[in-house]
Amino acid sequence: MISYARQDSEERPDALLPADDHIAPSPRVSVQAFCETVETAAAVQSAGEDRRLGKAHLKIQMGGMAAAVEAYRTAPTPNVIIVETDGRGDILAGLDQLASVCDSGTRVIVIGRINDVALYRELVRRGVSDYVIAPTNALDVVRSVCGLFSAPEAKAVGRIIAVVGAKGGVGASTIAHNVAWAIARDLALDAVVADLDLAFGTAGLDYNQDPPQGIADAVFSPDRIDTAFIDRLLSKCTDHLSLLAAPATLDRVYDFGAEAFDAVFDTLRSSMPCIVLDVPHQWSGWAKRALVNADDILIVASPDLASLRNTKNIFDLLKASRPNDRIPMYCLNQIGVPKRPEINASEFAKAIESPPIVSIPFEPQIFGSAANNGQMIAEISANHRTTEMFLQIAQRLTGRGETKKPRGSFLSPFLEKLRAK
Repeated sequence: MISYARQDSEERPDALLPADDHIAPSPRVSVQAFCETVETAAAVQSAGEDRRLGKAHLKIQMGGMAAAVEAYRTAPTPNVIIVETDGRGDILAGLDQLASVCDSGTRVIVIGRINDVALYRELVRRGVSDYVIAPTNALDVVRSVCGLFSAPEAKAVGRIIAVVGAKGGVGASTIAHNVAWAIARDLALDAVVADLDLAFGTAGLDYNQDPPQGIADAVFSPDRIDTAFIDRLLSKCTDHLSLLAAPATLDRVYDFGAEAFDAVFDTLRSSMPCIVLDVPHQWSGWAKRALVNADDILIVASPDLASLRNTKNIFDLLKASRPNDRIPMYCLNQIGVPKRPEINASEFAKAIESPPIVSIPFEPQIFGSAANNGQMIAEISANHRTTEMFLQIAQRLTGRGETKKPRGSFLSPFLEKLRAK
């Protein structure tokens, strides 16, 4: 399928497409780029460091089209070739020469400076997979390469959302489970919760499930992982929500390498529109990798100094590790514990340089009842204000809408005054 990343119709080649905030990662492919300018080489190099091209093997050379033709006279071509070229004549003549040395199945991305519909049509006729207009940036290259391996007509699948606590005991798992419930029930997206806290995970308790198998069976049997195997491990909670439960047993230790969960996540991506990772509060190679490689991240913090420091550290690390992604989001939980001094949301926003998406009040009665009964907050009280907040978080994390203020009744101002007293 030929695509043209920079135009929305053949009649308006200068119109830029709106940025797609969800780009599916590329598979394990080899990519070789032949650049003519150092600016383009730098953009391609930066793209190679993006998490979505983490599995691709990228090699960059200078020399443009002529260097590519010369290189493949005696060497096999990779899965993807990126060539930068100047001039209309050079593009077509160079492509004809490149076609004579290219192996069947190799995909070609051309970076050029001519923005012209007639040229684009001619490139399509010659079999070019994508044409990107220079000057280009890292995200243009990432989108172009990853787009080659995504079927445009297929439903977009595989958005991974990671939820992690800034410290232990802040309620990150509870929020992850309730947000996943909102994604499945209110947004009608098929979703799966993967409980990564294998020793002490609570997702099974929160959803009132006790499956005999779960995520540990997949992690300890990496050679068996495929879609059918993962499907057998899933426990169905609702029509749209499934659970990949943790064993929550201590009969073995769970020391994993950094790539231990990669096969599980890749398989889930291929079959589920939304995957919510309940990431435990620990810092290991695989936990860091899960956060860095997620499409969107929610950090859960309580209004205290330790949470502020940890949120800032996690926030800064993820921003640096994911320069082409949306910045992480965070929320404040357990606001208003009686007699406890708290750091308010404005101080958090000043330190993090970003406001919390919601501030969830301390409601021990309803949260305690939900936890003990194996229910979600929405099941106990569909109109509770935290139910609306979980929906807001779900909308933000899935890109289905911006946050709105929770609905309140005409009695809300009076109730607030009573609470203050």
